[in-house]
Amino acid sequence: MIKLEKDGVFLLNGETFTKECAVSAEEARKGTIAYSILTSHNTSGNDKDLMIRFDAMASHDITYVGIIQTARASGLTSFPLPYVLTNCHNSLCAVGGTINEDDHLFGLSAAKKYGGIYVPAHQSVIHSYMRETMSGCGKMILGSDSHTRYGALGTMAIGEGGPELVKQLLKKTYDIPMPEVVAINLVGAPKKGVGPHDVAIALIGAVFSSGFVKNKVLEFVGEGVKNLPIEFRNGIDVMTTETTCLSSIWITDERTKEYFEKHGRPEAYKELKPAPVAYYDSMVTVDLSKIESMIALPFHPGNAVTVNELKADPKGVFERFGLNELCSKIDENGNIRVEQGVIAGCAGGIYDNLVAVGDILRGKSIGNGEFALSAYPASQPVMTQLMKDGTASDLLGSGVTLRTAFCGPCFGAGDVPANGCLSIRHSTRNFPNREGSKPGNNQSAYVALMDARSIAATAANGGILTAATDLDIEYTEPSYVYDDSAYKSRVYYGFGKADPTVELRFGPNIADWPNMPALGSNILMKVCSYITDAVTTTDELIPSGETSSYRSNPLKLAEFTLSRKDPEYVSRAKATVSEKPSDNVVKTVNELTGEKELPQIGSVIYARKPGDGSAREQAASCQRVLGGAANIALEYATKRYRSNLINWGMLPFLSETEPDFEVGDYILVLGVREAVMNKTDVFNAFIIKENGEKKPLNLTVSSMTDDERQIILDGCLINYYRN
Repeated sequence: MIKLEKDGVFLLNGETFTKECAVSAEEARKGTIAYSILTSHNTSGNDKDLMIRFDAMASHDITYVGIIQTARASGLTSFPLPYVLTNCHNSLCAVGGTINEDDHLFGLSAAKKYGGIYVPAHQSVIHSYMRETMSGCGKMILGSDSHTRYGALGTMAIGEGGPELVKQLLKKTYDIPMPEVVAINLVGAPKKGVGPHDVAIALIGAVFSSGFVKNKVLEFVGEGVKNLPIEFRNGIDVMTTETTCLSSIWITDERTKEYFEKHGRPEAYKELKPAPVAYYDSMVTVDLSKIESMIALPFHPGNAVTVNELKADPKGVFERFGLNELCSKIDENGNIRVEQGVIAGCAGGIYDNLVAVGDILRGKSIGNGEFALSAYPASQPVMTQLMKDGTASDLLGSGVTLRTAFCGPCFGAGDVPANGCLSIRHSTRNFPNREGSKPGNNQSAYVALMDARSIAATAANGGILTAATDLDIEYTEPSYVYDDSAYKSRVYYGFGKADPTVELRFGPNIADWPNMPALGSNILMKVCSYITDAVTTTDELIPSGETSSYRSNPLKLAEFTLSRKDPEYVSRAKATVSEKPSDNVVKTVNELTGEKELPQIGSVIYARKPGDGSAREQAASCQRVLGGAANIALEYATKRYRSNLINWGMLPFLSETEPDFEVGDYILVLGVREAVMNKTDVFNAFIIKENGEKKPLNLTVSSMTDDERQIILDGCLINYYRN
């Protein structure tokens, strides 16, 4: 089904892969689509260390307030590139009073003041709007949402933390080494009933755990591409985020051209293909004909098995993934009962998916028992066409709840299952508690990811888990007609029309960032959390769901830091900066520093592999607001989380082995400021126990750019620009 080849390969004339070629690998690297796009946006003057300027940017209403507030504090006068502010995360204005809608009015006033594009709530999810209106072959787009992926439309897109967008607003650059490029060689054609989520889940399952494509660019090539409709490609592409790759790009063809023509932007198309000789650092071959209906079991998109494999031995498969509690879902006939289905967001709410669901459910009923199914078309143009072609009527008639464009089910702000229930979702993630449950209140629920087609098959079977490939369905595949009249009526198009006389609209929950200190000569850090999970997600570092309403208030949001993983963290971190260490600790520190005064004091967390998942900067900034000085890790799950740490003034320390300290211990880093200034990657550190005992600790950092080092020295990105 999927084959990984770790060694480099040459692609000749876009058709033949070979290990040998007369052209050198170094020269042939320039033949990839990724290389051509990256270098065309590079301002550094060399192709090793890139300094990228993007064509456009996008943020949603969880992130844009903080980004604009940071940019304002750093000297923003107008948006220098098209910046789209969508309102698809905090669309439900019920939690916390007026604060969500206050953020929306702030966003509209900012679009008017600085010259932005404002998409009101319920019009579109962020990535659907960007695909429909802002993508273009050869372009690069930066977004403050991790699923910023438009590679199937010839656009290299990257999801990053908010500070990286701030840099673009201040006419700075996105600085990265030239990434490795992985060929995703698609062959064959998918069988009937297989959808984009099936392919995506299979791909994630094959590469995630090994880090095979981590921080690399995926380049989709091969004869199988032509066998996929453009929205099928989009559905696969948006899920490449879950492989931990940096970005993605696809070859383009007549289907791509037709997409742009349908959307009234024929000029956005151009043919993209590798040069006659192109070199890839590794390759993944996906035989589309062998992909089955898939399911990603809780609690990660990489927990991939086929639906029929699970049905054949549900108890054994559940136990293999440590999900013994789900054995209660197996009924007396050996079937797996599901209580909820959801099809939503940038991955699920695509027109083709919902039409296929309509084909499966037409004339049927999902029943009046526990099982319920909700569908969220990804944009108003999609909703418009579903109404015109009768699909919306078919869905409603079968008992499906049809809702407006909203990302909530992807992060726990809508359709939270009942306690103990299993939800199957065509959405992006199924991390622990991301669906909205609260383990601290004795609530737990489970989300498995499936393609919309198999969710519909399960719905047609009364909530009994069913693979769409087991059905004999004639899929209608009607032609999509794009009608953007809703956008023309509601979207504010202000790029190039900045009006500095407009006053920003502030609500009572919108707060400025507190002051953050520059890095001291030495630093004393108290260990406030020690996490030994294999991977720690950004959802665990700062929960999603109801906390999203507080994303415009750094101090209030910080109260939720690690609340579902380590509930005592916040009180420990606060005490670290407000209470003096014990006399024994002070004595040892003074002996090591040779000074009478204590050095700068902060908190630190240790996690083996933190930062998988969302791009949200708050996973780092909340620690900083509470006095965080650093993270210590064996490795960082994503580049974007490490970048967030740096941009908020926290050192991204690495330890080669599980460190021998515990919560409550102190870590003294001597000469830390001088080491950062001198571009030293090895730090002189000690673990100090409460009784004053000390022992050396080996800490390093991987390479940082000069700008990143200066940000650390200044204390955060805001200070860096102020200085």
